[in-house]
Amino acid sequence: MHRKAVRYVTRTTSAAAGAVATAATSVAAAALAASIILSPVADASARMDGVSEDLLRAVQLNQITEEQAVKFEARLAGRILGGA
Repeated sequence: MHRKAVRYVTRTTSAAAGAVATAATSVAAAALAASIILSPVADASARMDGVSEDLLRAVQLNQITEEQAVKFEARLAGRILGGA
């Protein structure tokens, strides 16, 4: 009988710890989402500066070619700066 009690306590403690970890993850995700939603929208030129930096970094890491970066940046510039 004693072993069953120990197993029960161990299982319920593990389950509770898992539930707390899941809840903490959910709270963190909700906080991140709220910070993104409530943050001010960057102006178009600031957004394009960020796009340029990200694409430059991707080229440096050999994730994309320079030609791909130029084409993608031009396409995004049309959408961001053109308002489409």
